[in-house]
Amino acid sequence: MFKLGLIGKNLQNSFSKKLFEKKFNKENINDFNYNLFEMSSIEEFKSLLEDKNIIGLNVTSPFKEIIINYIDELDEISRITKSVNTIFINNKKKIKGYNTDVYGFEKSLISLLPKKIKINALVLGNGGVSKSICYVLKKREIDFLIVSRRRKKIKHVISYEESEKYLQSHKLIINTTILGSKNHINLSPKINYEKLSKENYLFDVVYNPTKSLFLNKGSKKGAKIMNGKKMLIAQAEHSFAIWKKNVQLIKNVKN
Repeated sequence: MFKLGLIGKNLQNSFSKKLFEKKFNKENINDFNYNLFEMSSIEEFKSLLEDKNIIGLNVTSPFKEIIINYIDELDEISRITKSVNTIFINNKKKIKGYNTDVYGFEKSLISLLPKKIKINALVLGNGGVSKSICYVLKKREIDFLIVSRRRKKIKHVISYEESEKYLQSHKLIINTTILGSKNHINLSPKINYEKLSKENYLFDVVYNPTKSLFLNKGSKKGAKIMNGKKMLIAQAEHSFAIWKKNVQLIKNVKN
């Protein structure tokens, strides 16, 4: 039995285990199982690796960036974004990191935006998943600004106070923070929602609850909204494809 799982904090509200169990049952997959591994600090990762049956893990907040210190090899996208949400551990305990958030978000963005639309974006938050979002925006030639609580004197990063003057010109707004998630359900990013309209598109990486306060405020102004569930499902499918391919390669070598 090959063990898979998710590492992170506050995993009690994660859909990942149910998502994979549903997939395994539907597709009659019997040689994999998936569990949640709550970790209070990244140092616990080493002890987790003592289980020789663990071959693949998803990585969520707050470990998507710091996990790189424990990885032997990165794929091209995770090397560029400096953010890892999927790892594979081979039979020699060598660890390779991947970024499937990019794949998941791009699939979601294509569904949210009309074809050939010309639009600018505000990316709320500057953590690990934000880097994946920005990678996709660059790829699709969407100009963007990052809105951060910690104002940095670098290009493309502005404060929440400064964001107000860009709300008219940047119609796509993407929340990459934990605000609005189950443990922060009554919070939302501090932008001026009164300036939103039916011309806006709001995307939230949060998927639980289905409609975060951020999305709720936007929809009341007529904005088109999308939560992070489609992104979650797409990145999970891509993660499993990576694990399955690598397991097959190991089996072929043994044979």
